[in-house]
Amino acid sequence: MEETYKDRTSLVKGAKDIAKEVKRQAVKKVNKAVDKAQDGYTQRSYSRFQDEEDEDDYYVQGGNYGVEANDDEGSSEATEGHDEDDEIYEGEYQGIPNMGQGKDGMVALGQPMRDEYKDRHELETERKADEEELAQQYELIIQECGHGRFQWALFFVLGMALMADGVEVFVVGFVLPSAETDMCIPNSGSGWLGSIVYLGMMVGAFFWGGMADKVGRRQSLLICMSVNGFFAFLSSFVQGYGFFLFCRLFSGFGIGGAVPIVFSYFSEVLAREKRGEHLSWLCMFWMIGGIYASAMAWAIIPHYGWSFSMGSAYQFHSWRVFVIVCALPCVSSVVALTFMPESPRFLLEVGKHDEAWMILKQIHDTNMRARGQPEKVFTVNRIKTPKQIDELIEIESDTGTWYRRCIVRIRTELYGIWLTFMRCFNYPVKDNTIKLTAVWFTLSFGYYGLSVWFPDVIKHLQSDEYASRVKHFRNEEVSHFVFNFTLENQIHSNGEYINDRFIMMKFKSVTFEDSLFKNCVFEDITSLNTYFRNCTFINTTFYNTDLEQYKFVDSELVNCTFFHIRTGCQISFDDDYSAYWIYFVNFLGTLAVLPGNIVSALLMDRIGRLTMLGGSMVLSGISCFFLWFGTSESMMIGMLCLYNGLTISAWNSLDVITVELYPTDRRATGFGFLNALCKAAAVLGNLIFGSLVGITKAIPILLASTVLVCGGLVGLRLPDTRTQVLM
Repeated sequence: MEETYKDRTSLVKGAKDIAKEVKRQAVKKVNKAVDKAQDGYTQRSYSRFQDEEDEDDYYVQGGNYGVEANDDEGSSEATEGHDEDDEIYEGEYQGIPNMGQGKDGMVALGQPMRDEYKDRHELETERKADEEELAQQYELIIQECGHGRFQWALFFVLGMALMADGVEVFVVGFVLPSAETDMCIPNSGSGWLGSIVYLGMMVGAFFWGGMADKVGRRQSLLICMSVNGFFAFLSSFVQGYGFFLFCRLFSGFGIGGAVPIVFSYFSEVLAREKRGEHLSWLCMFWMIGGIYASAMAWAIIPHYGWSFSMGSAYQFHSWRVFVIVCALPCVSSVVALTFMPESPRFLLEVGKHDEAWMILKQIHDTNMRARGQPEKVFTVNRIKTPKQIDELIEIESDTGTWYRRCIVRIRTELYGIWLTFMRCFNYPVKDNTIKLTAVWFTLSFGYYGLSVWFPDVIKHLQSDEYASRVKHFRNEEVSHFVFNFTLENQIHSNGEYINDRFIMMKFKSVTFEDSLFKNCVFEDITSLNTYFRNCTFINTTFYNTDLEQYKFVDSELVNCTFFHIRTGCQISFDDDYSAYWIYFVNFLGTLAVLPGNIVSALLMDRIGRLTMLGGSMVLSGISCFFLWFGTSESMMIGMLCLYNGLTISAWNSLDVITVELYPTDRRATGFGFLNALCKAAAVLGNLIFGSLVGITKAIPILLASTVLVCGGLVGLRLPDTRTQVLM
């Protein structure tokens, strides 16, 4: 009886096993049919890497990044949809749903809810989880790609763009004196040139930073650098002051996008342990741009003999040659950028998996070939991409014409940039944005304010010394004498000049007061800061001179004749000592940044970003107090070099912290906003500190010290990003 029962039990069990196998084979056939249908579609779409069944994993040959290996996941043919007894349970995918399914808000049982049935908060929560997983995975992929030839090639290409930004900051200050003289700019309009360039850079930083988060780092950088190069070249040829301002405005608008895009771009191809050091090395190119601009100004601008003219209407002086030379780094970066790929991190962020994978493979293969390991295979097959949330854009019905479509498109893009910017003030980056705003503003205000104050103070000291060496001549009586030599830094009072000839000579800072000129001849005269005050001219001839009416102050001209008077402003002070000196001072001040750059690059990952940022700003603020003892040119130059050397570490640390605190979808936008704020603080600092030159030392010193120390203390409150992956 017992044996019969056992046989019966075995027979039932065998029947169940057969039934289970039949069910298993049926499920396999259904799943294979579904997979085959899906593969036919997904081969033409990037979304095959984002389907709901596999979005939690990405696979490599012989391994798995980001998650622990699990044989039970990712296969519809094995155990998915089965319980311990191998029974099909409710929720197993059992074929394509019929047309009735999904109506009235119903979805197939066991299927993930489609995006159209989810609210935005739920979609954003899923995207955030995907981004966090991608951050970890991407760090491991970059480590596998290694650091080598590709990163160094991109380093020099982006360095040229950063160098162009450094040149743009210096070029305006160097050409301003010559441009004012060449274009006859009145004193009331001379300040516009410096301010309008910073205005263009401020708007450009915000705009191009936002565009880089929408259309890509490489494409935005190419466009903004092309805009800068085109208008920089054009500005060297225009003659009118208004058109020159227009060109420099758009040149600044273009170069304004360089800093936020360059640092965002380069940080996204660096592994965590390399990021701080190599971003600091990249900062050196800004210093190289300043040295390049100072050296070219020193070598080119004072050589006014390099000029040429086309008739009386077109003049091309040496400062215009300098403007062309300063545009060369920008042109070089544009050419080199055409051979570089887009940031793979950005492509993954916008769901372009295949393009990102190809670029990452290119990075890996380039570095491996350079290491002599061309046989090493890139093992990544699938990378996590965040869920893409479609933005619904309402387009007006009357946008049939092309210009209306362009207006709608531009308005939509600008609105998208504004929305991205507003997200920089959302949790969890809101507190970081506010703190970074305070640090960027205080550092820029103090640095640029003192940077314009130092040269102006040196010029003020020079002018005081120059005025102290003025020669006075009183009650001169000169007749039948030929003056054919240079008169410089002299004051002639109550003199009488009868039948004298002034031929082929230069007047530099010469003033004639209460003097009489009778039967005299002025021929081939060039003058600078020369005036005749309350003088009388009788039967005097002026031939080929630049002595215009405004140089005769309260003077009387009786029976005088003027032939071939050179009107306008003439650049003729070819031996102007102050020009050489200012270029040399700026050259030394920029060169003093080199030691600070090297130290910050070597210590960035060792002592941390926050320690270097706060320490550098506090030490810079303390060094300002040494300005009390600056009573000579040499002492002021020494203080300038010390200040620049201490401040550069703060700039480098701030650049690194900024790119690491913002997530990829807001990185360039947040950096662009802070860089725009930097330019606004620079303009404010120039206005305040420049107005105090020659008046008092106390206010500039105390103001700069206070803002730098306060900014450094705020910087210490930022989160430490040294050990974090790129969000």
